[in-house]
Amino acid sequence: MKYGMVIDLKRCIGCNTCAMACKIANYTPEGVMWNRILTEGGAEQDTPEGVYPTLRMGHVPVSCQHCENPACVKVCPVGATYKDPETGVVRQDYDKCIGCRMCMAACPYTGVRSFNWEEPSYAVDVIFGDADAAPHQKHVVEKCTFCYQRLSRGETPACMELCPGRARFWGDLDDPESEVATLVRERPHRQLLADEGTKPSVYYLV
Repeated sequence: MKYGMVIDLKRCIGCNTCAMACKIANYTPEGVMWNRILTEGGAEQDTPEGVYPTLRMGHVPVSCQHCENPACVKVCPVGATYKDPETGVVRQDYDKCIGCRMCMAACPYTGVRSFNWEEPSYAVDVIFGDADAAPHQKHVVEKCTFCYQRLSRGETPACMELCPGRARFWGDLDDPESEVATLVRERPHRQLLADEGTKPSVYYLV
């Protein structure tokens, strides 16, 4: 089994609902976003590409790519970053992490990981989100886990549930009959930084 995600860029409207669903479900600290919506026109949010009046708005949701050949796993000296053998999900063991940030340096996808320099702080004092989500710790690296706590319950990642454009698809890429495998087989698509050889498990339909 190899879990993966397919995102239809023609359907994505850049509403950030998936990013907020992720943040709420995993109760990430202030300033920490595991899922970001980038725009193809520039670094600022909702920046169109082109020259007025011929402009085009393109949104690209970006989080951990859960690579089949993850560079981060190879460099972690203590095995805190590892690939789950049953699902293919690239995970983090916060209790093992020594905060060396080697995984951040090795990952070609800038910004998909964050490091808690201080004790995590939150905008509100009430804990919300999934009760079984891993607690956040000081001096550890964090990233998208494909909502592993939800996968363990037979559910889908939180970002899948509220997308108003239904731009996200989830499933087993190793199953040729799955929706994600069918979309990758039948629709034009691209992967982020495919030439890096990491073999991402996130595909973008174009």
